[in-house]
Amino acid sequence: MEMQKLYLLVPMAPLLGAIVAGLFCRVIPRWLAHVAAIAGVGIAFAASIIIWNDVAAGHAFDGPVYRWMTSGDYVFQVGFLIDPLTVTMMLVVTFVSLMVHIYTIGYMRDDPGYNRFFSYISLFTFSMLMLVMSNNFMQLFFGWEAVGLVSYLLIGFWYTRPTAIFANLKAFLANRVGDFGFILGIGLILANFGTLDYQPVFDQAKNLAGATINLIPGDDSTAVSLMSVTCILLFIGAMGKSAQVPLHVWLPDSMEGPTPISALIHAATMVTAGIFMVSRMSPLFELSDTALSFVLVIGSITALFMGFLGIIQNDIKRVVAYSTLSQLGYMTVALGASAYSVAIFHLMTHAFFKALLFLAAGSVIIGMHHDQDIRNMGGLRKYMPITWLTSLIGSLALIGTPFFSGFYSKDSILEAVKLSHIAGSGFAYFSVMAGVFITAFYSFRMYFLVFHGEERFGKPPAQAHGHAHDGAQAAAEHHGLAPGQKPHETPWVVTLPLILLAIPSVVIGYVTIEPMLYGGFFGKAIFIDGQAHPVMQELARHFHGALAMGLHVFSLPVLLALAGVLSAWFFYLARPGIPAAIKAACGPLYTLLENKYYFDEFYERVIAAGARLLGRGLWKGGDAGVIDGLIVDGSVRVVAGIAMLARLFQSGHIYHYAFTMIFGVCALLSICIWLLRA
Repeated sequence: MEMQKLYLLVPMAPLLGAIVAGLFCRVIPRWLAHVAAIAGVGIAFAASIIIWNDVAAGHAFDGPVYRWMTSGDYVFQVGFLIDPLTVTMMLVVTFVSLMVHIYTIGYMRDDPGYNRFFSYISLFTFSMLMLVMSNNFMQLFFGWEAVGLVSYLLIGFWYTRPTAIFANLKAFLANRVGDFGFILGIGLILANFGTLDYQPVFDQAKNLAGATINLIPGDDSTAVSLMSVTCILLFIGAMGKSAQVPLHVWLPDSMEGPTPISALIHAATMVTAGIFMVSRMSPLFELSDTALSFVLVIGSITALFMGFLGIIQNDIKRVVAYSTLSQLGYMTVALGASAYSVAIFHLMTHAFFKALLFLAAGSVIIGMHHDQDIRNMGGLRKYMPITWLTSLIGSLALIGTPFFSGFYSKDSILEAVKLSHIAGSGFAYFSVMAGVFITAFYSFRMYFLVFHGEERFGKPPAQAHGHAHDGAQAAAEHHGLAPGQKPHETPWVVTLPLILLAIPSVVIGYVTIEPMLYGGFFGKAIFIDGQAHPVMQELARHFHGALAMGLHVFSLPVLLALAGVLSAWFFYLARPGIPAAIKAACGPLYTLLENKYYFDEFYERVIAAGARLLGRGLWKGGDAGVIDGLIVDGSVRVVAGIAMLARLFQSGHIYHYAFTMIFGVCALLSICIWLLRA
C-alpha cells in the first residue's frame, strides 16, 4: 500500500506545482511559482528513484487506482502499470524535466509570462507521467491528448506573435490526424478484445492473430488481418506524436516556443510518446510482419530525409530540431526491426544529449542577445567556455563517438537493422548508415560555425544576416549583439543543468547497455517472438561487453562519423567558400531542401485548400442549397402554395363549399373504385 501511494505521488506532485503556479499566477511572486513547480518535479524524480530500486528488486504493480466510468459491460479505470519499461520512462521524464525547470529560471527571468510558463511545463510533466504509467488504453489516450494540448499552449506561449500562433495550430492539426488513426485502433481493440486493459489484451492477442476484418463491411474480398490494421492505426498515432513522415511537419515549427519547451518536447516528453507506445504494444506488433515493415520503412525515410534538411538550416534551434526528427527515425527503425529495447535505450540516451544540445543552444541565444542565426556567430569558445564544452559533449554523443552514450545506442540500432529480415530492412540499413555521415556533418557544421572560426557577431545590421529571435519582448527589444559588444557566459541556473546533462551524455550508455539490452532488464515488459524475429538474440551473440564495443573504432559507422566531422571542418573552417559554390551548382536540389520537400505547400494547397473547397461546397450546395433552400424554405413554399390554393375556396359563399364537398366525394369514390379493381 505504501508503494501505491508513492506511485500516485509521482504524477500528482507536478500537477500540484502546476496548480499553484497556474491558478495563482497573478498573485504569487515569481520565486514561489518556480519553487512550487521545481519542488513538484523534484519530488517526482526522487520518488521515481525509489520506485526504480523497488522494481529492480523484482517488484511490479498492475492495478487500478479508481473506477472512472462503467458503460454497459465495459469498465473504464484509471490505473498504473509499474514495470522496468515504465520506471525507465519515469526517470528520464522527471530528470530531464527537472533540468529544464531549473534552466527556465535563468532563461525566462525577464518574461512577463514567467509564472504561467512554469505552470505549463509542470502540467506537461504530469501529462507525460500519466501516459507512461497507464495500464490501460483509456488512460494512455488521456495522457496522449493532454501532452498534445499542453504542447499547443507552450508552442504558442508568445501568443502575440503570428508565427507562434501558426506553429501551435499546425502542431495541433497534424497531431489530430495522427490521433484519428490512434483512436480508431483503440476502438478496434475495444470491439474485438472487449477490454481496454493492457494485460487482458496482450493475453488474448495470440488467439486473434489469424482474425480478419473487412475494410468494406459485408465484402469478404476486402478482408485483411485484424492485427495488422490495429497496429498500423496505432502507429499512425505514433507518427503524429513522434513526428514521422508525413506527419512530421509540426515539429520544426515548434521552435517558435521558448527554448526550454523545445528541449522538453523534443528530448523527453511528447515526441518519445510514440516510441514508448509501440514498445509497450510489442505483444501486438510482434504478430504482424506487415505492421513491422510499415514501421521500419517510415522510420528509415524519416531518419534519412530529415537529416538532409538539417544540413541547410541556419537557425541554431532548427538544426537541433531536424536532428531530433532524424533520431526519432532511428528509434522507429529499431521498433520495426523488433529491437524494442534498443529503441528505448536510444530514447533514453538521446533524451540526455538532445536536452543538453537544446539547452546549450538556448545558452548561446542568451549570450548572443537572442540572435539565433549561426552565420552571425563564430569564435564563442573563448567567451562561453561551459556552453562550448557541454555543446561539444552533446555533439560527440549525437554523432556516435565511441564510449559516449549515443555510440552504444546508435550502433546497436545499426546492427539490429543489419540483422533484420523484415521487408524493407535493406533500404532501412542504407538509410540509417547514410544518416551517420549526415548527422556528423550537420552537427559539426553547427558546432564549428558557432564556436570556432571568425567572429561574425557585433556587425552593423546591414552586414549581418537576417535572423529569427527567441525572447520575451520580441517586437520591442534589439536582437543580436551591437557593434563592439561581446558574448557572455550565462548564469549558473543555465549552466548547471548543462553540466548535469553532460554527465549522463557521456557515461549512461556505457553503464546501462549490458543490463538493458542483454541482461533481461525489461523482462516481460517487452515481448519479442524470438523464433520469428531473432534480432536481439543475434545481437547478444555479437556483444562482448561495453569496453570491447567502444574499442571497435574502425567500424563503418565510426569511420562515417569521422568523415562527416572532417567534411564539416573542411567546408566551414578550412575552405568556407566551398558551400556557397555547391549551393550555386545544385540550385534545384537546394531549393527542394529549402522548401522542405514541399510538404507544407502540398498540405496547404492540396489538403487544406481541398478541405476548404469541400466545406464551401457543402455550405453552398448542402446547407444553403439543399437544407435551407429545398427542405426548410422549400417546405415553407409548398405549404404557402397549398394555403394560397385553399384560400381560393374560402370565399364565404355556400355554393363554393357545396362544390368543394361534391368534388371531394367524387374524388374519394374514384379512388375507392380504382383500388377495388386493382
